[in-house]
Amino acid sequence: MRITARRLNRATLARQLLLRRHQLGVVDAARRVVALQAQQPASPYLALWNRLTAFDPVDLDVAFADHTLVKATLMRITLHVVHVDDHPAMHAAMQPTLRAARLGDSRFTASGLRAADADALLPDLLEFAGKPRTAAEVEAWLSARLGVPPKGVWWALRSFAPLLHAPTGGPWSFGSRPSYVAARTPPTSGGREISDEYLRTLAQRYLEGFGPASVADVAQFALVQRSRARDALGALSGVLERLEGPDGTELFDVPCAPLPAEDTPAPPRLMAMWDSTLLAYADRSRVIPPDYRKLVARSNGDVLPTLLVDGYVAGVWRPVDGGIEATAFHRLPAGAWEGLAAEAGSLMTLLTGRDPRTYRRYDRWWTTLPSAEVRILPG
Repeated sequence: MRITARRLNRATLARQLLLRRHQLGVVDAARRVVALQAQQPASPYLALWNRLTAFDPVDLDVAFADHTLVKATLMRITLHVVHVDDHPAMHAAMQPTLRAARLGDSRFTASGLRAADADALLPDLLEFAGKPRTAAEVEAWLSARLGVPPKGVWWALRSFAPLLHAPTGGPWSFGSRPSYVAARTPPTSGGREISDEYLRTLAQRYLEGFGPASVADVAQFALVQRSRARDALGALSGVLERLEGPDGTELFDVPCAPLPAEDTPAPPRLMAMWDSTLLAYADRSRVIPPDYRKLVARSNGDVLPTLLVDGYVAGVWRPVDGGIEATAFHRLPAGAWEGLAAEAGSLMTLLTGRDPRTYRRYDRWWTTLPSAEVRILPG
């Protein structure tokens, strides 16, 4: 079956719970969307607010506090929130990428240590991190243990070791100074063969939340070599369906997954920074018009909070005094502005109880953005 670009867009929105808000708990929702991007502490909260009816941020506080949902360095070597049961397989699938990115970097090798030395540290490090530890505490422990400057060693270990971010309080559970704790169920260790086995699990989970998708899309989502992604999908050939994308690219999908019609209405949304929907594909035109990609994905890796109109990025937003400032990159119809104003009113209620000016540190990007229309919403 050949599938159009617009129908791919609607498939993504359906699986990411963005065609309508759902009556789900935060834990079930997180599993449905596979992973929530979490470089900025507010983003998982805003991501779930976009997807759930009657979202209560306290429910997410509780899920973090009891470790039902956990925050860790995973796909694309970035911070994600995932269900605790998904973490071991995801971490194991990512091991070759995490290790290569950190143990081959000069920040680690300058210490004089080798990969084997880092591995030998892990059992004792995890014992030390049996309770939450700040970065300063871990660095002091490493300095006493190794007798070398610890910063580069800790920079590497905190990415590939089975460590979770421990909640530190504040409006969004995690503050700017992270603490770390050993995973309660340490991820499965092993060589490349074990990692490839778990990559198949990750690929299938990815398709459940983001499919249909290509080999390149799977590789982009996890930041693995395309050969590994191709092998993972090939090993699932007896399970997956195959489709043809709008440009003839082979796409893979799980059976019986939602594929809404391309004319399915898509309500406006105020998306969180780094929302996974914007980052999960090699071909990001599925959600981001090509002319807007560099406007919302900045040169240093920041991905701005976006306006989603008719399923596609149409601009950006930020909290300001008096409401939400929405900057549209092209002129929007009156109905879209009405929908965005309703969303902004709901978002203001959430932010007022937590942090009215969240994302304020990223305001510098707005000085260089083009704008066809700017409004303060909901007013």
